[in-house]
Amino acid sequence: MIGLVGRVTGRIGAGLVGEVMVHVPERLGSEAFLAYRATPGEPLQPGTMVVVVDYQPPRTVYVEPF
Repeated sequence: MIGLVGRVTGRIGAGLVGEVMVHVPERLGSEAFLAYRATPGEPLQPGTMVVVVDYQPPRTVYVEPF
């Protein structure tokens, strides 16, 4: 999961959970994950491209803008 690129579909605010759709090549498609910002910063709005920097199974990722 780390290093995969996705798009924010639910706003990710400071310390708040959001949602991203991540393209998972091994599964031939995109999947929704709960998402947190990996480092403090401005909220990430829907449509923002992000990269996964950490993954906690089963469906939580930590992201940063791509």
